[in-house]
Amino acid sequence: MTTPADVTKTTVIKAASWVVAYDEATDRHVYRTDCDVAFRGDRFVLADAAIAASADEVIDGRNLMVMPGFVDIHSHPSFETMLKGLTEEVGSAKLYMSSLYEYLFLFETEAAGMVASSQVALSELLQSGVTTVCDLSVPHEGWLDTLAASGLRAYAAPMFRAARWYTRNGHEVLYEWDIPLGRKRMDEALAVVDAAVAHPSGRLSGMICPAQIDTCDEALFRDAFAAAQDRGLPFQTHASQSVVEFQEMMRRHGRTPVGWLKEIGVLGPLTTIGHGIFFDHNDWLGWPTRDDVRILVESGASVAHCPTVFIRRGITLQHLGGYLKAGLNVGIGTDTFPHNYVEEVRNAIYAARITARDAHAVNASDALHAATLGGAKALGRTDIGRVAPGAKADFFTVDLTHPAMRPLYDPVRSLFYTAGERPIRDVYVDGRKVVESGRALAFDLDDALNRLEEAQRLSVSKVGQYDWANRPASELMPLTL
Repeated sequence: MTTPADVTKTTVIKAASWVVAYDEATDRHVYRTDCDVAFRGDRFVLADAAIAASADEVIDGRNLMVMPGFVDIHSHPSFETMLKGLTEEVGSAKLYMSSLYEYLFLFETEAAGMVASSQVALSELLQSGVTTVCDLSVPHEGWLDTLAASGLRAYAAPMFRAARWYTRNGHEVLYEWDIPLGRKRMDEALAVVDAAVAHPSGRLSGMICPAQIDTCDEALFRDAFAAAQDRGLPFQTHASQSVVEFQEMMRRHGRTPVGWLKEIGVLGPLTTIGHGIFFDHNDWLGWPTRDDVRILVESGASVAHCPTVFIRRGITLQHLGGYLKAGLNVGIGTDTFPHNYVEEVRNAIYAARITARDAHAVNASDALHAATLGGAKALGRTDIGRVAPGAKADFFTVDLTHPAMRPLYDPVRSLFYTAGERPIRDVYVDGRKVVESGRALAFDLDDALNRLEEAQRLSVSKVGQYDWANRPASELMPLTL
């Protein structure tokens, strides 16, 4: 378990070349140049002359950019990392290109493999500037300890549901329901959430997460939302993530997924819609109404946008710029491998421009705000995702001398469009260094990768047992050459 920062230690980053600072008056980030950044213990403090004179540690900020840590509001680190090399090119042509129904549950993962996957993924997240992560996982042994050991600020979101998807033929999705089991799983999830909130690290919290809108019954949704409200915790579910799901919710309720969530009373400022792609305006649906975005804006709910996993299937929301212009709060998540947050930000920008057919649909400033302040707002927090006195000292530094950052004109633009995670040097959470010179400190990454590869080999060998046509991995996911 990581140790907390010394609450009395004062650190000053002296004369940082560039700082992405928070401006409270506009609720936006702004550039500052050649200025000091200070933090005492786990909080930023005003970098005045007295602080500079009494600092316990002074870091040379020349040739560095200081940025607020990214807030990843939707991630599956305990599982997705194991799928590298397997699922990048899958998608069910007879199920509107989704990979959910034929491929998602082909892979069996035991607790040891989930821990290895998490250690790899959390290291990747840290090394790409993430300081807060929402981990939507199935509860497993060692989960909270792994999150705490990583050094991240983490929201444990144990998923639960009352039904499972399956297909018998690759073109029809069926549901197997067990309402009592869904209730039992929710009770177990709430116990895990309560343990996370009480964790002695002080960096863990919880999120209530009925897994998918189409696999949870109305009573389960209502009770889960009530539990979130009672605890003052965020609430998230996967919704509007496939054409199949949209059509299923229409068949059951005569409502769009968003319309049904409104009807049963589970939308609010701490509600996040995981993905939010197939709203009623999406042209894949050919639907006549245009209500979903407005409903979410009026409720104060947010969307977790995870572009990479969907653009692999030729799918994206329509479009990020339109959501933001309508006043909908959007955060960014990493729903797949690699758990590289800068790549997700870049993909979010490009996907929006292609969908909108407009080079100005989304810019680096829009994406930066979604990646920081948007995620913080979804979690109901005003103390993360920003560099400002009183906020948590969650930030990272960028090496401006790195070749990928040169020549230097606009450092955020260079980071997002060109450099990626490569020049990210040091990362701090609660004022404690968790990445040093680009290397996450918590885990032995080589050892974790070895364990992950063994888990992948075992899982791949069993794929045929879970496929509706008993096809092996070599047939479902053939090698490139």
